[in-house]
Amino acid sequence: MTRTRATFVGFIAVLLWALLALFTVGSAPVPPLLLNTLCFAMGGTLGLIWAASNGALPTLRAVPFKVYAFGTIGLFGYHALYFSALRLAPAAEAGLIAYLWPLLIVVFSGLLPGERLMAGHVIGAAIGFAGAALIIMGGGTAFSTEYLIGYGLALLCALTWSGYSVLSRLVGNAPTATVAVFCLATAGLSLPLHLVFEETVWPETALGWASVIGLGLGPVGLAFFVWDIGVKQGDIQLLGTSSYAAPLLSTLVLVLAGVAAPSFTLLWAAVLVTGGAFVAARASLKN
Repeated sequence: MTRTRATFVGFIAVLLWALLALFTVGSAPVPPLLLNTLCFAMGGTLGLIWAASNGALPTLRAVPFKVYAFGTIGLFGYHALYFSALRLAPAAEAGLIAYLWPLLIVVFSGLLPGERLMAGHVIGAAIGFAGAALIIMGGGTAFSTEYLIGYGLALLCALTWSGYSVLSRLVGNAPTATVAVFCLATAGLSLPLHLVFEETVWPETALGWASVIGLGLGPVGLAFFVWDIGVKQGDIQLLGTSSYAAPLLSTLVLVLAGVAAPSFTLLWAAVLVTGGAFVAARASLKN
């Protein structure tokens, strides 16, 4: 696969992740851990079928256990927090806070060996967090203690995925087929926790089931495989920059679907979060 084609494949993940909030809202009232179980079981099963079809299954035996543990914790933690945040706070606001992860990846990367944090990273972080503050203090719902838990979970969600993404460079490379194992292990971890802590509630409508299936096939399935291909074989700087489009695309999708009401406050918050990420990314390119 050429570098250009791999970059294009990786960008598909950004487009799929823009649908994550919409499908998560549509899947209500399915509880977060059950949603994790269903979606990752679908994504992991399809991943194993793909790995078997191209002869990649034997490579999975040589992968160290720590890689599987790390990947499972990253996927499980991020999505459990994300689904919970969107159950406890308005989708657009919680989604935008969660989408601080591209910005945080750029900032945290300065802590890695051989990297350094520049002024642009700090400025970009300040702009991005200003956008998050605008959402909480003056979004479509205005500030309300009713949603504080949801906002906090969304922030933890951003910290989890950015930390996972940065630390993955220290764990080492693994074949793309390992993503299928990450997904199945995440589903296996989510199921017993669901049975202990949650009431089983299935989708109530055909739209609800379609949303769950959409999550399993796209944002919580195919996206992780194409992203893995992109960052390993494509232009990782271009892909990193393109991921900053996800907050804006996600919010646009919610507005177009009628889930979120269009407002200048929401628009400015999206611009600040995305603009801050671009400032930080530009500093990285100069580093």
